[in-house]
Amino acid sequence: MRISEQLFPRPVVLITTVDKDGKSNVMTASFVMPVSFSPKYVAVAIAPSRYTFKNISEVKEFGVNVCSEEMLEMAKLCGSYSGREVDKFELANLEKESSVKIRAPLIKNSPISFECVVEEMKEFGDHWLVVGRVVREVVRKERFKPLLHKSGGTFPKLKID
Repeated sequence: MRISEQLFPRPVVLITTVDKDGKSNVMTASFVMPVSFSPKYVAVAIAPSRYTFKNISEVKEFGVNVCSEEMLEMAKLCGSYSGREVDKFELANLEKESSVKIRAPLIKNSPISFECVVEEMKEFGDHWLVVGRVVREVVRKERFKPLLHKSGGTFPKLKID
């Protein structure tokens, strides 16, 4: 049994990046966690084969865009293709929003977005842990149902009153 099936549910986020030439990319991730309240830090685990990992390694910045349940199809699309070959923003009908403190765009469809600057990157097994300091946050919606992930195509629902 994979660890993703043993530790769940996890929130789904869309990680936004740019390469050194400014080309933007977005990747679906659920290996994500808060690290510190003050200052705010967030960590995401990314496989080194991912285009997003290459971008973060080069530019040292990224966006974290929290997904709501309504973003399920967008998240599935962004997790099914490589940004090396496809413009996933266009494919998933994601509305880009300019960041203020980083080069990567944010996603206006997302209820909450964080602009992050890389503080630490370290290899752990088949993934790298990327820790980012949140330098700006955008809260578009406070009450929403988060998109949750177990493994593969399993997205459990959270009951919130």
